[in-house]
Amino acid sequence: MKITLICVGKLKEKYLSQGVEEYTKRLSRYCNLETIELTDEKTPDNAGEALEDIIKKKEGERILKALKEDSYCIALAIDGSMLSSEDLASRIDLLGVSGTSHISFIIGGSLGLSDEVLKRADFKLSFSKMTFPHQLMRMILLEQIYRSYRIISNQPYHK
Repeated sequence: MKITLICVGKLKEKYLSQGVEEYTKRLSRYCNLETIELTDEKTPDNAGEALEDIIKKKEGERILKALKEDSYCIALAIDGSMLSSEDLASRIDLLGVSGTSHISFIIGGSLGLSDEVLKRADFKLSFSKMTFPHQLMRMILLEQIYRSYRIISNQPYHK
């Protein structure tokens, strides 16, 4: 299975980079992982809704350009479905068994995802009703994908 993370913005904190590197290494035995980092737009502090929509649209265009046509797209969105770790593992496993060979996870920038990206998504996933920094979300997502593969393989880790 190929897993692609499409992320708006670069990791800036060393501790997050180290965590992402660790989970990337762990995942290498289960899947072919690719991370695509896209440039984020600078958002002024006093940006109004119209400017924020323009920024999300620009970032969304970059995301859609990076997204492969044959990829099953899972967008991280606060209004998406919340799954347990076991449910995420089942979804990944079922996709693989049913012939899907490529899953893309989308993490938007600080303003979230454009409507165009959300419409393209095959599934919207929420980790919580709380808001997390999108850089931290990358590490959390990788940990959950790793946990999913451990669950699928009946290997200890997920408790």
